[in-house]
Amino acid sequence: MRLYSLSVLYRGDPKVRLLKAAYDVSTFSFFQRSSVQEFMTFTSQLIVERSELGSRASVKEQEYLCHVYVRNDGLAGVVIADNEYPPRVCFTLLDKVLDEFSRQVSRADWPSGSPATISYTALDGHLSKYQNPRDADPMTKVQAELDETKIILHNTMESLLERGEKLDDLVSKSEVLGAQSKAFYKTARKQNSCCAIM
Repeated sequence: MRLYSLSVLYRGDPKVRLLKAAYDVSTFSFFQRSSVQEFMTFTSQLIVERSELGSRASVKEQEYLCHVYVRNDGLAGVVIADNEYPPRVCFTLLDKVLDEFSRQVSRADWPSGSPATISYTALDGHLSKYQNPRDADPMTKVQAELDETKIILHNTMESLLERGEKLDDLVSKSEVLGAQSKAFYKTARKQNSCCAIM
């Protein structure tokens, strides 16, 4: 799971303006990094341009997903991530970044702003913090813990079932238990086996 780009843009009347962006292109070849970064900027602007005000969308391009959120006031955010990154976490990040950006940067600066003139420095920090969604998003962390618990519980149930089969063998071989006790055990076992545990 990886985030490659986090951009804040403004969807004005004539065109879309890039206000601020952060990139993580460290997984690409050194000689390709500037081209990849330019392509991410172009893709972000194109997606915002073709999205309606007040909309959220995810666009798939090869093994990448571009998540876009365009607010009603024209402020937009784009996250470019790989296919494995959870979309809900991307949209949570976009909500947080756009709210923070609109509080720190005056709305009057949006139509004429550029990455050089906008003084908002939190994007790099957000991009690095959200590289691992389990650390950044509490809900993802809880879901991962539940998945781990489910695996442990499943393994425990399998070992209990194995023990149960061995218990059946012991009961049938036991000379100490009377015939009535063995019949009771078999009847109880049949009654309890009506529901399979997965």
